[in-house]
Amino acid sequence: MKTAKLVAVVLALAATAGLPAARAADGFDVVALGALGGIQDGNLSAWLIQPHGDNRAVTCEAGTLVNGLRVADEKGALASLSVPTGSDLSRVGYALTTVIKGYLISHAHLDHVGGLIVASPDDSKKPIYVLPSVGVDLVETYFNWRAWPNFTDRGKAPQLKKYTIEELKPGAATPLANTAMTVTAYPLAHGGVESTAFLVESGGDAILCPGDTGPDAVEKSSRLAELWSAVAERTRQKKLKAIVIEVSYTSDRPDNLLFGHLTPRYLLAELRTLDRLAGGGALKGLPVVVSHIKYSLTREQPQRQVLQELEAGNDLGLRFIMPEQGQRWHFK
Repeated sequence: MKTAKLVAVVLALAATAGLPAARAADGFDVVALGALGGIQDGNLSAWLIQPHGDNRAVTCEAGTLVNGLRVADEKGALASLSVPTGSDLSRVGYALTTVIKGYLISHAHLDHVGGLIVASPDDSKKPIYVLPSVGVDLVETYFNWRAWPNFTDRGKAPQLKKYTIEELKPGAATPLANTAMTVTAYPLAHGGVESTAFLVESGGDAILCPGDTGPDAVEKSSRLAELWSAVAERTRQKKLKAIVIEVSYTSDRPDNLLFGHLTPRYLLAELRTLDRLAGGGALKGLPVVVSHIKYSLTREQPQRQVLQELEAGNDLGLRFIMPEQGQRWHFK
């Protein structure tokens, strides 16, 4: 049977069975729901991730949700979403309650979970994927009937059970429910707090979304080295389509004031380690989305200096992207 005819038969059978049609791997669509770290409420770490052309998504972090979806909609980043006929939901409401199938939360700092907490009363039932320590922090700190009602299936009664806390085993791929993706979690060191890197995969393609992390040299840790070792082969094979990673400060920030974060100098050093493990030259052209830059109350924001420092030291041929809230990319 010719390939085109075979594909048509498979698609027809999938449609008949009411199943989502399988599609060839074509990378990921990513929308910046929240691009920054720190103090700019309404634009804090949150990245909508889905296989290209497949509207079943998760978010990596959830510092901003509703406002990020609103901005993305205004910029046309949600234009591919069609709200079902007869629904009274806005496109933003449909994206929150139906398109987003779950949340990947690296750690429980407020700029990574604030949007999730605030949106929870009107959200739909779905999982929150976390390392065990992060799940404990979420329930004990926020969903405790003091800071906020307990919308989870853990902790203080009554448990409203809107969100199920799905614990991830480090290094083990876990299916993301109701999507065509899996996630593998890797612990990170973040100034004394356990954070998480998420490797999201679909159809052989991968995207890496590390949460907040300090450099190994400052953290006195090997967490990033272990992460790079784990993703080196995918990088060498060009299966890693993008990295979304933090650079919170410019490189003149003293080590004792990093508080578990990266600078351009430290990020470049870490990515050189990944390149070496992947055989050299493997990172050329790889998109690196620079997340979590801290908003400044001074007259000038640090984005320009951060990008200049990254480009000045870019001996790996990386494609650095300075994101704005509401932007959409297809990484393939």
